[in-house]
Amino acid sequence: MSTPPILALALPSATGRVLSIQSHTVQGYVGNKSAVFPLQLLGYDVDPINSVQFSNHTGYPSFRGQVLNGEQLWELIEGLEANNLLFYTHLLTVCDPVMGDEGKLYVPPELVSVYREKVVPVASMLTPNQFEAEQLTGYRISSEKDGFEACRVLHHAGPSKVVITSLNMDGELFLIGSHQKSKSHPPEQFKIVIPKIPAYFTGTGDLMTALLLGWSNKSPDDLASASELAVASLQALLQRTLQDYEKVGFDSKSSSLEIRLIQSQDDICRPQVRYKAVKYS
Repeated sequence: MSTPPILALALPSATGRVLSIQSHTVQGYVGNKSAVFPLQLLGYDVDPINSVQFSNHTGYPSFRGQVLNGEQLWELIEGLEANNLLFYTHLLTVCDPVMGDEGKLYVPPELVSVYREKVVPVASMLTPNQFEAEQLTGYRISSEKDGFEACRVLHHAGPSKVVITSLNMDGELFLIGSHQKSKSHPPEQFKIVIPKIPAYFTGTGDLMTALLLGWSNKSPDDLASASELAVASLQALLQRTLQDYEKVGFDSKSSSLEIRLIQSQDDICRPQVRYKAVKYS
C-alpha cells in the first residue's frame, strides 16, 4: 500500500510573514540571530535564510564557517515555490557584507553601484547608516539639512520610507526619518536625538532594522511613532547590556559587546518611549 503524500498548509499570519535573508552566527547576536527573535516577539512569523553560517561574527580574531552562494540560495527559493510556500508579506535583508560604516567601505567599490542601481529601487524601506547613505546618494552629509536632503534623493530612487539610523555630528547622535506617502507631496521628515553610550555593540543595526519593520507595519502611516518605539527598545537593550558587562568588571571600551537580546524581551514587546520625534520643516 502506497503512503499518501503529506500536505502541509502554511496558515496566513494576522500580523505578517517575513522572509529574512541575513547572516547567521552560532554564537552571539548579529544578522538573523539579532532580527528573527524580536520580530517573533512582535507577532510575526519569520522564516530565516542564512546567507552565511559562521562560528561567530567577524570582529573576533578568527571565525570558521560557510557562505551560501547564489545557486544554493536559489535552490532554497525553488524548494519553497515548488510547495506553494513562497508567500510573504515582507522581505527583510541586510546587504551582507554591510556596505560600510564610520568612513570605511567594507565591500569592493564596484559593488556600491549594484546596491544603488539594483537594490534601492525595489526597496519599500531603506535603513542605511550615515556612511551608507552618503555612498548610495553621492551626497556628503555634514548637517541635519544634508541628511534630510539625502533622504529625498533616496525617495526619488524608489523607497517611500527612509531611516538614516545614526547621524553623528557636532557631538550629537540622532536618527533621521523620512516618509514620502505620495510622489506628488513632499515627504514627512523628523529626527530623534539619541544619547550616546560609551561602548561599541555588535548586531545593533540588524536589530534596529527588524524593529523598524515590526513597528512600521503596525503603524504604516506613522513612521515617526514606529521609530520612537524602535529607538526605545534598542536604547533599553543597550543600557542593559552595558550594565551587565560592567557588573562583572568588564571594560566596556576594550572591545565590542554582545547584546543582551534574550534578557530584553519586555523592552522589545513593551518599549517605554523616552526620546520623541521632532518634525522637520
